Amino acid sequence: MPKAIWLAGAAACALAGPALAQETPPEGTPVAQQGVLVFEPAFFADAQPDTARDMIDRLPGFAFDSGDSGTRGLAGASGNVLIDGRRPSTKSDGLDDVLERISAASVARIELIRGGAPGIDMQGRSVVANVVLIRAVTIERVLEADAYIYSDGYIGPVLSGRWSRREGDDQIEGTISAFIDRTEGTSDGYRRRFDPSGGLIQDADLILRDRIRNVRATGAVQRGLAGGLVRVNGLVSWFGREDTQDLLIRSGAGVDSFNKESSDEINGELGINWTRDLGPRTGLDLIGLQRWSTEDYTGVSESGGDSSTFIADSSSGESIGRAVLRFRPNDRWAFETGGEVAYNFLDSANAFADNGVAIPVPSSSVKVEELRGEIFGQATWRLDPTLTLEGGLRVEVSEISQSGDSDLSKSFVYPKPRLQATWTPAAGHQVRVRLEREVGQLDFGDFVASADIDLGQVEGGNPDLEPQKVTVLEAIYERRFWDEGALELTGSYAEYEDVVDLIPLSGGFDGVGNIGDGTAASFQVQLTLPTDRLGVPNGRLQARGSWSDTSVTDPVTREERRFRGNQAFGCGIDFNQDLRGGRWSWGFEHDCNTDRGRSFRVREVRTSYTEPELELYGQWKPQPELTVRVELNNLTRRERGSDREIYSGPRNIAPLAFREVRRTSRDPFVFIQVRRTL
Repeated sequence: MPKAIWLAGAAACALAGPALAQETPPEGTPVAQQGVLVFEPAFFADAQPDTARDMIDRLPGFAFDSGDSGTRGLAGASGNVLIDGRRPSTKSDGLDDVLERISAASVARIELIRGGAPGIDMQGRSVVANVVLIRAVTIERVLEADAYIYSDGYIGPVLSGRWSRREGDDQIEGTISAFIDRTEGTSDGYRRRFDPSGGLIQDADLILRDRIRNVRATGAVQRGLAGGLVRVNGLVSWFGREDTQDLLIRSGAGVDSFNKESSDEINGELGINWTRDLGPRTGLDLIGLQRWSTEDYTGVSESGGDSSTFIADSSSGESIGRAVLRFRPNDRWAFETGGEVAYNFLDSANAFADNGVAIPVPSSSVKVEELRGEIFGQATWRLDPTLTLEGGLRVEVSEISQSGDSDLSKSFVYPKPRLQATWTPAAGHQVRVRLEREVGQLDFGDFVASADIDLGQVEGGNPDLEPQKVTVLEAIYERRFWDEGALELTGSYAEYEDVVDLIPLSGGFDGVGNIGDGTAASFQVQLTLPTDRLGVPNGRLQARGSWSDTSVTDPVTREERRFRGNQAFGCGIDFNQDLRGGRWSWGFEHDCNTDRGRSFRVREVRTSYTEPELELYGQWKPQPELTVRVELNNLTRRERGSDREIYSGPRNIAPLAFREVRRTSRDPFVFIQVRRTL
């Protein structure tokens, strides 16, 4: 994109949105008020939701996004739901967990904000939902007992308890939960290898077993302080995992093998958020956040008397300070400015040994540190009731340093301008166009060596990485119909710089690196269809489909190919129906994807494989305070795995050695949930 566009965009950093209307809409009907759709509790009455998350899932044409806790800093990490106009001052505590701790009875209304609104932090998104809580005194006590029941009799229990009290702005809450379960890592299948002509050269059974365990506690207190409102939240958790893989040769050359992996992780977080109105049209937000974690990992592989071991011990942390100043001179203009400072580190020591002999791996012992700062400003301008413009500019400055096996320091300065226009030509129609410069973040884990024990592969760390940059142009058309119906069409085109992928490293290892520039084009359609007019009362059908075309130059073959992991097509369909005023409900979810992404290594091309999945569920509320839910999962007994094309050397010059097909599946299982409000 020409630089002139961005200079004009930065100069036009003026934007504004309408004030949130407060009128009460007709019973059970969402009302559009200058780009804001207001959903009162009556809209959700037929579903009898238990939590704010249940209500969010019922918003027509809205796809919930919990955010990305792996993103360093707060900018870009939060999801697309606000609570009383503010983002939760937490990253480790998922947005879905936060919403599930808010009962539906505590929600005064939900506002679906499209295109921006004064005083609302849109998180850089075109659409967000704002959960507005009631001001009355509410005390909630919730006990939940869940169980995953498997065909072999294994039961994975989940227990949790929650308590909260709200009185106006004053709030206090706490929760504790624990579970023991297993995942799709417990399954059976096969691994078969074929010669280049397709002849079977090896057939082996795969027996996978795993177990996961977790204990987690959270708490939060909100009170008035110094003329404003302060909220303090904390979290501590422990997570453990054990995985084993038995490979038993049935025919062909080869010997049996056994792999075992185990890890323990401890996480903690403390967040503080203080907000205050400095005047009738000015507000200030201050956020502080501290996170820390430790992880110990051991992976062992044994085969025919040979053994290899990969050990990784790491500690990491993040310290964030953020300030935002908002000013709204009138109902047509709104301005926002602020800054953020963050310090992050990862200290990792890894070791790889083959038959007791240490094998050097690139960047096996590294401490990575980053000091980054960001200043930003944006403005929203409502030209008239049908047109809103939003423009902003963020400038990120960061320094990443490494010590240990490699000593290197890099500094980056990246401007990130953004322009968005929202046009509502008629009731029920809206068009949103966005032009933005985005800069990705480097994954600290890519600087350090890692292992895939199940496949017998070790990846080296790469200290010479650049963030991926992308300029994206996106257009969205939204059509609202039948009160609860919504159709959304999204098209985008993006130009990438320094695409992050796999490259060859010294010592014959693969590792993450930059492979050059690329392009991506995509189209997506999402439909929410109420079925009352089709003869199915209180039903809702949701369908989605996406198409993508990406292109980048392969670093090994120098030929054009798709991005790593990119899927050309994806789809899904969901249906739910409420019966007897929400006392009963049922539905299904079907993932109908037919295309899978591929990854390209120096000596291998790997294609992931996952068959479509079908889930059927039913829910019963014998009393308003009691909910029983039953889910029948994996009814299609879907297979998962990968197809690997493995070459005898670099795949641009070496012949294909063999093909490998890995498939595993597990039986259908049942999930039972009992939720009781005391």
